[in-house]
Amino acid sequence: MTFTTDAWTRTAGVRTAIDELPFVQGLADGTLDRERFTYYMAQDALYLADYGRVLAALASQATDPDEMLFWAESARTTVVVERELHGAHVADLAAARRSPTCLAYTSYLASLTTQGSYAVAAAGVLPCFWIYQDVGDHLLRQAGALDGHAYGDWIGMYSDAEFAASVERAKAIVDRCAEGADDSTVQRMHEAYSTAARYEWMFWDAAWRRETWPV
Repeated sequence: MTFTTDAWTRTAGVRTAIDELPFVQGLADGTLDRERFTYYMAQDALYLADYGRVLAALASQATDPDEMLFWAESARTTVVVERELHGAHVADLAAARRSPTCLAYTSYLASLTTQGSYAVAAAGVLPCFWIYQDVGDHLLRQAGALDGHAYGDWIGMYSDAEFAASVERAKAIVDRCAEGADDSTVQRMHEAYSTAARYEWMFWDAAWRRETWPV
């Protein structure tokens, strides 16, 4: 069994919980109110700005030239997407502040790049690729025909073939890392992956609650 197959099975409960979140359900059937969607888009743009830096850090740590290019190109794509999100859905991103969950998630991912293990850091960034694609597939199935759907234009982005290919490439890199790793490193990879998967749930949930700082 590959690392990614094992990790996917271990986090099946988290993925089911994500699909059942009211935010995701509201996106699927078009009933999500616009304020929550706008909040999510602002937080997603802020998240992607930091996520791009994490991917760039991975590129700097990669020893394989192809993997270095993959992470670097992914970092660039993330910045491009962040700008598109800003321009299309967020009127004033400068006024937005990272929610506690957004800051905690990106800070956790950034911390993985400082712990001396490329394999662990790669495992930690994978859920953002893979679970995002899985949620997109779920939304596409649930939404059905997108014509006239309140969020049809945005949901339609999930069908991007290039993004699907990038998910497979990220999975392959993580599996290669696990194949050559000792048991302790593989365990740390699983911990990083499962923690990031939980943060994915928290990020969607925070958008539904329009999470703010308590004090």
